[in-house]
Amino acid sequence: MSKSPPDTRAQATAEAAMRAVGDKASDKDDMPEVDFATFVLSLATSALVHLGEQPGPDSEGTGEVQLPLARQTIDIMAMLRDKTRGNLSVEESRLLDSLLYDLRMRYVEKAK
Repeated sequence: MSKSPPDTRAQATAEAAMRAVGDKASDKDDMPEVDFATFVLSLATSALVHLGEQPGPDSEGTGEVQLPLARQTIDIMAMLRDKTRGNLSVEESRLLDSLLYDLRMRYVEKAK
C-alpha cells in the first residue's frame, strides 16, 4: 500500500472539500453554506495570505509575509482541533489535521 506525500494528501483533501463547499452554494446569493469545512478552509486561506502564498482580498499578487498573524491563525486552528476532538466526523477531522500539517510545514519554511 503506497501512501502519497502529506502535502499531496492535504492539497487533495482541501480541494475535495472546496468542491463540496462549492456544491452547497445556494442559488439565491451564491454564498456557500457555512459548515465546519467551510470555516476551517476560511481560516486556512487566511493563514496562506499571511504566509504570502495567496493574494489578499485587496491585492492581485501575493502579499507581504506576516509570520505572527500566520502563526496566530494556525494556533487558532490547533485550538479548535483540540476543543472539538471527539465531536467531528472522520472527514472533518482529517481535513483539519491535513490543513494544520500543511500550514505548519509552510510556516516553518517561511520562518527559515
